[in-house]
Amino acid sequence: MSSQEQEQEQQWRATRQYLTEHRRELTLAAAEQYPRHLRGYGTPLLTRPEWLAPRPIPLGDVRLQLAASAPGAVVTGDGPESAAVRPIRPDGSRYPTYAAALGALARPKLYQNRVCYRLLEVTGSATHLSFGPGRYFDMISTCEAVAHEFAAASLAGTAGLILREAIGDPTDLSRRPVMTAISALVLRSNGARTDMVLHWRDPARVATNGGRYTVAPAGMFQPSDDAGHNLANDFSLRRCLARELAEELRNDPEDYGSDRTPIDYGNWPFYRELTQRTYWIGLGVDPLSMVLDMLVVTVFGAPRFDALFPGIPGRNDEGRLLTEPFTEQSVATLADDLQPGSAAILRAAWHHRAHILGT
Repeated sequence: MSSQEQEQEQQWRATRQYLTEHRRELTLAAAEQYPRHLRGYGTPLLTRPEWLAPRPIPLGDVRLQLAASAPGAVVTGDGPESAAVRPIRPDGSRYPTYAAALGALARPKLYQNRVCYRLLEVTGSATHLSFGPGRYFDMISTCEAVAHEFAAASLAGTAGLILREAIGDPTDLSRRPVMTAISALVLRSNGARTDMVLHWRDPARVATNGGRYTVAPAGMFQPSDDAGHNLANDFSLRRCLARELAEELRNDPEDYGSDRTPIDYGNWPFYRELTQRTYWIGLGVDPLSMVLDMLVVTVFGAPRFDALFPGIPGRNDEGRLLTEPFTEQSVATLADDLQPGSAAILRAAWHHRAHILGT
């Protein structure tokens, strides 16, 4: 490896470390690049008026459509726009994507190029969503790349944001491959007191939002396995949320045997026991990474919550779980420190607390 290649690699690693350690400050700075009227619930989250439900609605009222294929995108993460965040490899060639560079130079523990559902269109006041097939690394190669670019510009004190300018409007679903995450605020309520579950994401284990607090669970909307029979069987917000609840809040294994046969949700005891109330809030984009979150609130009665999730607080494969009281003071204090999607969920849930909690 030449001295130039070594220097590029060291600079890339240093920028990635800076991004991890300063995501909150960088997120606030990135939000200033966009009009304030795009922000949701007074947070840095970028959204559109038609992407937020007027008030939380039952999750079952959201309709999904799955296309057999997805159209091309203007920016795909392997073009000249992202060259500056893809260093030179030892053989003299440039890493083909940011996902490839991350895998080689700072690989998180949980890092697989899994099939995901790619968001194509939002209609009907965010109650009708159209998806097609996509891949996790398609998201990494644009979202983490654009965040890395912003961190590099911040370190250098320059305004060189070629990739960000190429993407343009972060809420334009045609500009780049948009994979979505389901971010759910879990509330435990016994009538007199309500608590919420939060998650510190370990940067050594996860590729996105490492070092930040989020709601839990928060995971990609994707099939349980890449086997083709799962694409339609797992295409459900409720089913995906159930798997995320089991994996993140119970530490249940992610191997459902669905590489061989589809999950029989009707005969999965945990799935049958999920009788909580779940509400849809809408969608929004992180201004730094441009990751798109689908925002959900789910409310458990205390006895059911304690029976289903006895290990909270505690650790899981992605970090550390904790609980905090769901009060005006805690929401006001915590929202400013959370990842934008999580902050928007907290503020939306508090604003609509009477409706959500049935009080």
